[in-house]
Amino acid sequence: MKSQTTLSSALPSQIAPLSLSQARRLHLAAQGLLQPFDRRPRPADVVGAIERMRLLQIDSIHVVARSPYLVLHARLGDYDGAWLDDALAQGRIAECWAHEACFVPAADLPMHRAWRERGAHWAHRHAARMHRDHRADMDELLERIRAQGAVRAADFPRADRGVSGWWEWKPEKRWLEAWFALGELMIPRRERFQRVYDLAERVLARLDPPFVPSQLDTSGLRRRFILDSVRALGIAQARWVADYYRLKPAVDEAELAPLVAAGELLAVPVQGWSVPGYVHREHAPSLDKARAGRLRATHTALLSPFDPLVWDRARAQAMFDFEYAIECYTPAPKRRYGYYVLPILHRGSLVGRLDAKAHRGEGVFEIKALFLEPGQEVTPRLVADVGDAIARTATWHGTPEIRLERSEPAAFGRALRANWKAAR
Repeated sequence: MKSQTTLSSALPSQIAPLSLSQARRLHLAAQGLLQPFDRRPRPADVVGAIERMRLLQIDSIHVVARSPYLVLHARLGDYDGAWLDDALAQGRIAECWAHEACFVPAADLPMHRAWRERGAHWAHRHAARMHRDHRADMDELLERIRAQGAVRAADFPRADRGVSGWWEWKPEKRWLEAWFALGELMIPRRERFQRVYDLAERVLARLDPPFVPSQLDTSGLRRRFILDSVRALGIAQARWVADYYRLKPAVDEAELAPLVAAGELLAVPVQGWSVPGYVHREHAPSLDKARAGRLRATHTALLSPFDPLVWDRARAQAMFDFEYAIECYTPAPKRRYGYYVLPILHRGSLVGRLDAKAHRGEGVFEIKALFLEPGQEVTPRLVADVGDAIARTATWHGTPEIRLERSEPAAFGRALRANWKAAR
């Protein structure tokens, strides 16, 4: 395999390099985060946003909004969260294992199921072991659903009441999840965000567009996932590509070279990168705009910890010089910034982060701590844009009263409080 240096040095010298700022804007444009959504959102826009990202990671933590709803809010603004639930119930999107457990467009589900059948995801391998160890009980559960219809995990009482936590699931919940990973069960809808499980054949029969099994072989599926990853990211180094769909083995420049030769991908030098960036051919017009300085970053938003923009730590560091970790899974004494920390996107840069909690019963959006990145200048525009983004998010949550406990620097917190007071 050729080294990255050898391959990147083979880039045509006549291709003008992008600046890092231009690469960022191409990345943000592909993710729907370059500019505010330009009209009042409609239900179809939820599906459109997921089609653009190719997937929407699911996480159940709801200290603020649950992650998938927050990811959509960053892109669509003031939309109705029920539209995501409706899209699932209508068969416009489906749940499957992709990056992690994700919503994906219904049109992409044939690829994901074909990939699952090859045991390519860790969740499938774990579920297969579960079935080997609990075959009789799992088969009995599946037959119950076949005969009696869809179920929730809550329909099964647990013997050890009072025990809770991700790793303390009752056996039926584990078996339902295993059948879901194996593809025998699917999720036709959610009730108060709890999964409802039914036979895959029943769910597949009501997808829109209709389900047609994929005819791609393993190499064809991998090629499609690679292309979709690069398209979703806008511009990507080879080492970032595999993470989007959790592909193994890792993707390298040698694997991308035939896609460049075929015109599916464009290899683009980026100032400060020792390796090329790859751009999907569909983004060629945006690439031209970025190179000409005609992609303007005007959007400010709070991002979910599980937003595609930041879930790859190496990519966030290289693209935005932003060091980020999802600290809700970190023991409290080792956290630097807080439990549920939302990155702050401001006009093409990640300028800070805040540790938030929505107190819905009280109507309060609590910011336990807010941190600007080192060297970030506190300007009137920054105060106005970030203040408005926080206020929009808080209002959308139904928690319009904002309480900011601590800010670093303190002057930024004072300016934000003055901004909110003036707005009232």
